Amino acid sequence: MLEVRDLHAFYGKSHILHGVDFDVAEGEIVSLLGRNGVGRSTTIKAIMGEVERTGSVRFKGRQTIAMKPHQVARAGLGYVPENRDIFPQLSVRENLILGMKGTQPSGRWKMQDMFDLFPRLREREHTPAGVLSGGEQQMLTVCRTLMGDPDLMMIDEPTEGLAPKMVELVAGLLERIAARGVSILLVEQKLTIALRISKRLYVMGHGRMVFEGSAGDLKANDAIRKEWLEV
Repeated sequence: MLEVRDLHAFYGKSHILHGVDFDVAEGEIVSLLGRNGVGRSTTIKAIMGEVERTGSVRFKGRQTIAMKPHQVARAGLGYVPENRDIFPQLSVRENLILGMKGTQPSGRWKMQDMFDLFPRLREREHTPAGVLSGGEQQMLTVCRTLMGDPDLMMIDEPTEGLAPKMVELVAGLLERIAARGVSILLVEQKLTIALRISKRLYVMGHGRMVFEGSAGDLKANDAIRKEWLEV
């Protein structure tokens, strides 16, 4: 579904990604691991067209490297940023409506689906999003992206700063989304979560991929974990 080849990304004169290659298949959860600063978030931003980039990004067979971010989104790529970007003065319902591509729901996901996935949002439907807890805001951001009916979601650090119980809720939500046919590219720091829910994992180091394999492959590779993941 998503094929990335020889992807380079730049912030001004700073060369951040150095020929990144990876794939995400239909219905997969693929995790992108690595220490802070190695280029994981930049990879997602480069795919979305938010930073200067070169190389090849093909989504469902279509080359998107020259597209603007809104065109990439309309092609079916959803993006959940690390900072969540909710609209704090708007209600939960209004935030969800803003995720829709048109004025009427037309995709696989409806408002009721969001409330079924995360009942707490139903309870806070008319509450300003700014008063939600961090975990609730994260759930809202994921659900708002789903309202745009993406075929693939790229999610940046969804469990950062969350309590253990909320981390489990987020992980369960991602598994349920994937079970309904939405592919997920997950940038995640918590190795245990990534190992549990991912079909395949990539490890980045210094702007390049240094490992690709299954959860079992990574568990068995002490050298990769020690060099590129462990503190």
